[in-house]
Amino acid sequence: METQKQLLIKSVLDAWNSRLEAANKIFNSLSDEDLQKEVSPGRNRALYLLGHLAMVHDKMLPLLNFGPQVYPHLEDTFLNKPDKSVPEIPSAKELRTIWETINSKLATHFSKLSADEWFQKHTSVSEEDFVKEPHRNRLTVLIGRTNHLQYHMGQVVLIKKSNTEVK
Repeated sequence: METQKQLLIKSVLDAWNSRLEAANKIFNSLSDEDLQKEVSPGRNRALYLLGHLAMVHDKMLPLLNFGPQVYPHLEDTFLNKPDKSVPEIPSAKELRTIWETINSKLATHFSKLSADEWFQKHTSVSEEDFVKEPHRNRLTVLIGRTNHLQYHMGQVVLIKKSNTEVK
């Protein structure tokens, strides 16, 4: 019989995996040319959002104490600077590979965590603060990142919608 902790973790992981699967479906349905389109005039391109999401997920590795980022050299481009402010960014093919690599690494780590480990502090909170705020744990990071993913996919889907309206 599953404990309440295990049920909560399963629910959060199911939401993450569902949103990630939906994101993969959308990104895979867009051509490299589509990824160059802005989600709306003057806004981010889908390609930039793919890179942004990949870097947010990459930063989850050290945040959840899974090890160092895999692509720290791309952090500035996709997290600290707006779209089109950097002359060259990785190609759509490269970003698709980075996206898959990071999410695969996260899935491997997620599958190894025990229920108690999900409720351990993340690396951005001190031991002292964690005693006062035990909700600042690995599981709440995943909840926040799931919401972040869904927010940006709501933007990317506008490109898919505009493609179907044009045809």
